[in-house]
Order: sequence, then structure tokens, then C-alpha cells
Amino acid sequence: MPQSRPLRTIVLHQFPKFLLGIVLSAAGLSLLLANTQRSPMFRETAKIAGLDFHHFTGATGEFYFPENMGPGLALIDYDNDGDLDVYLLQGNLLGDRKQLSDALFPPAKSQLQNRLFRNNLVETGKLRFSDVTAVAGVGSAGYGMGAAVGDYDNDGNSDLYVTNFGPNVLYHNNGDGTFTDVTAHAEVSDDRWNSSAAFVDYDLDGDLDLFVAAYVDFTVKGNRACHSPLGLRDYCNPSVYRPLPSRLFRNEGNGRFKDVTEAAGLGRSFGAGLGVACADFDGDGWADIFVANDGTPNQLWHNKRNGVFEDVGLISGSAYSIDGKAQAGMGVTAEDFDGDGDSDLFITHLSTEMHTLYRNNGRAHFADVTADSGLASVRTLTGFGTSWFDYDNDGHLDLFIANGAVYAIETMRGEPYPYHERNQLFHNDGKGRYSETSLKGGPALQLSEVSRGAAFGDIDNDGDIDVVVANNNGPARLLLNENATRNHWLKVRLVGATSNREGIGAKVRLLRPGRPPLWRHAHRDGSYLSSSDVTLHFGLGEDSRIDAVVVQWPNGGSESWKGIRPNQQVTLRQGSGSPLAKTPGIQKR
Repeated sequence: MPQSRPLRTIVLHQFPKFLLGIVLSAAGLSLLLANTQRSPMFRETAKIAGLDFHHFTGATGEFYFPENMGPGLALIDYDNDGDLDVYLLQGNLLGDRKQLSDALFPPAKSQLQNRLFRNNLVETGKLRFSDVTAVAGVGSAGYGMGAAVGDYDNDGNSDLYVTNFGPNVLYHNNGDGTFTDVTAHAEVSDDRWNSSAAFVDYDLDGDLDLFVAAYVDFTVKGNRACHSPLGLRDYCNPSVYRPLPSRLFRNEGNGRFKDVTEAAGLGRSFGAGLGVACADFDGDGWADIFVANDGTPNQLWHNKRNGVFEDVGLISGSAYSIDGKAQAGMGVTAEDFDGDGDSDLFITHLSTEMHTLYRNNGRAHFADVTADSGLASVRTLTGFGTSWFDYDNDGHLDLFIANGAVYAIETMRGEPYPYHERNQLFHNDGKGRYSETSLKGGPALQLSEVSRGAAFGDIDNDGDIDVVVANNNGPARLLLNENATRNHWLKVRLVGATSNREGIGAKVRLLRPGRPPLWRHAHRDGSYLSSSDVTLHFGLGEDSRIDAVVVQWPNGGSESWKGIRPNQQVTLRQGSGSPLAKTPGIQKR
């Protein structure tokens, strides 16, 4: 299919057209020249690879709140060919379209839809994407916010759920390269302003249920005029609008879901939900749900193992900042950054706040260790999409943050879109301390844009993790990992039998001779409005030896696989390993 033309962005109070480029201050450029390696760690290759997409906010000077909050994206191997495809969310026009001149529309109205790009790497041997939106039937034309991926019917094909400002959409993967909109049949529509969503088997019945976070009760007709401290018109703070409760849909196993929000207790606590991460935070074998809320206390929904959840955010220590304030929670990532076998939390916030690193003691009691981790000084940028990932394969989880302001940056007033910031990369020294290595990342990490969603996976199948960034009012970016190390790695793909097909919720332990085990959990959620690859990635460092890989499946059974060699992707099917004793504490209803 022919490549699409860039979309024009309508910003009547500034300029009618905006094309983002590389914006560097003189000081930043000097640092870049002094610190950039000959071979940068990341290389931006989106357009070269055919990932040609430009997000359109539809801004007309009314400052409608949804305009600067999206978009997210999803990595999904929709055709099961062994490489990751990319689904990108698009904006649209808000307000009374009849009063908008045709001159304000982008070059082609057909571009105002979400886009699916097929990765042709396995077939051609070259990283090149082609736009298959029309053929696949996933060109939703709503006001796109986020996406969640999961094989909800266990047929071996990954399905796609799209959240919008407006009705959401569930696309069923037909297995032949096409999708069908089954929203009405599945009964998972939601007309509110939804943000992140996640597929999770919360009741351990072997199929994936659906959790959908909601933001605030904004409507176009109820749009309020908000202003900056200098009295200039700007986007509103979420506190101006009423927060909304999240929703939980239980998978009935017949292609339908049931709204169990009230029965599960999720309607008792409202929050302006943005980031969502599901994990077994207290080690009882059942998935809990963490919601990063914007300006309201974070929620940690503890799974009581009887279909009911309880918000234990306050008693867990994760609801507020260390000084007792509800922060602007945007993105969230849950992984075992310190190697003790439980899922910790990292949450991004506004530039006026401090991002928060919460260390889990294994029982869902969290300690704010931001200051001890070296991340306390990260206050100058507004963070959204984020994830722990081992970018240099040394066995320690590093950190990426996608940044972009939500209020006009005063020093940028007069620029076409005064919200742009650079993204950040932090290296884990293996002792719980982080140092920023953004400059070493090369020009790809010096782009100053309005980044929102970020998704993580091995796009080029070379054994290290790449990053796809969705920009608000800008182009999608593909940051290919070019880190030149000799460190070894292993990728693990799970296939469940009695557990859900994708093994979502499984805990995986990689055992190494003479060294601590590496822990990962299978998930697609986290970050911001985005869905990452479910394949588990382990950096092994210079020592390639592997004793065994142990999988604790969501239904409680554990298996071990030995004789696994490094520097490859392996598929572990439930029932094909050596069974271990059942994990204590896991109970089925």
C-alpha cells in the first residue's frame, strides 16, 4: 500500500501546521558531542522502516482535554509469523464538525484512523513495515487513546482491545490476517473516557478477563476554560472534572464478557486512572491490579481470591508520595528491579513532582526508595510511558521514560507546540542505583517531542529490546537497540494449556550457576496506554551458562526446563517440562 502523507495539526491559537524536528539547546548539543559514542545505543528508524505515521490531535484552540493525553500503541504478532507488528492510535476532530471549515481537515480524512503496520522481517529478512489497516479491518476512527492485547478466547491468535474518548472497540483476531469487531457481541463497550486497559486472568479459570481504567468525566459540551499561572489559556488540570471508576469484565468463556465491576468491589473507589499494571504483588498466586491515578491516590486492588478486590493502596504505602501527597500518576511499570523475586513499582509524574520507585517487600508493602536509587533528581520533565527493561543484556533492569509536557512550557511560548521534551534512559548498576545514560543513547534520545505511549519488544529479532514511542501531535518513533555488547541473552515464549494460552500472569525464574536467579513475570500491560510484547527477555551478561528455567503458571503448577542454550528464543509449553511441587499458598475457587 502507498505510504500516507503526514497529517496537518490544527492549532488556531498558534500555527496551522506543525512538523516536529530535532530540537536541541546549545548546552544540550555540547553535551551530546562530548558524550555520544561512535556507535549510539539506539537508532531511530521508523520512517526508513516504513513505520510512517503522524498523530493528529484535532486541536482547534478550544483546549479540549483529550487532545494532549494520547496516544498509546500496541506491539502484536497478529499473524503469528514470529515478528512484532505495530498498532498505532490516532486522534480525531472534537466539537461541532459542521462549524469547522474543510480547510481545517488533514489532507485525507481517511488518515484519521488507527493503523496496523505489518512487520515483514521474517518473510524478507529485512526490517520493513507495510500498512495493512484496510485488509485487517482495524481502522477504528474514534478518538484513540490506548490498546490492550490478549488472546481472550485461547485460539492461539492475539486479539486487540482499543480504548477511546468515546466507545471502545474489541477486535477478534480471525487467524487469517483479519479482525472482526465483536464489541457488541462481547458486551465490552464503554462510552466514557477510558485510558489504559489490561487482559488478566484474575479468577484463575484459564481465560483472560479485561480490566479497563477510566480517566475523568469530561465532555465536549462541558469543556471548561482553564488558564496558566500567567493567565494564558491552557489545558485543564484533571481535578476540574470528576474522576471515574474503573471497570472489570469477566470472561464467560463463550466469546462474551460480564461486567462484574460492582460485584468485584471496584466501584467503591474512584480515581483518575491512567497507568495500569497487573501482578501478584503479595505472592499469594493471584493477580492484583495497580492503577496509577492522576492527582488522586493510586489504587492497589488486592485480589481476595473470591472474585472480590479490596483497595489496599493506602496501607500498602503506594497510594501517596513519601510526603503524603496524591501525585500525578501517568505511567507505571511493575518488575523485579532488585532481583528478590517480587514485583516492584515505578511511576512517572509531572515535572514539578518526583517520579516514584517503590520497593516491594514481597507482601505488597512498599517503601519509597526513590532517593536511594538515584532517581530523586528527575524533576525537570513530565513522564508518561515507562518500563523496566535490560537494554544492554547485563542482567539488570534499566529504565526508559517517555516525556512530554501537558501544560505549555513558558520558555517555549510562541513555538508551534510548546510541550516538547526529550525522553530519558537510565542504567541500572546492579546495586539498585540508576544513572542517566540518555546522551550515550545517541541522537534518537535527543529528539524533543511530546511523547506519550511507549511499548517494548525485540522488533528486529536480534536479542535485545527495542522501543516504539507514540508521540502526541508528532510522528511515531522506532528506537532500534544497537548496543554493541557481547552479553548473552534468552527470550522465553510461554504457551499455556490449562492456564491462559499466552501464560499471562506466570512467574518465570532463570537459574544460573553461582549467581542469583533472574525473575520475570509474563505480561503486556504497564507503561502508558500501551501494550508491549509478552515474550520474556533475560539478559545474561558475559556468562552464558543456564542451569534451568522454572515457570510458575497462573493456575499454581510449576515446571522446570533444563538444557536450554542462550542467545535464542525458546517456546515453553505447559505440560512439557519437569513438574515441581505445587506452589504453596495458591488456592483455586
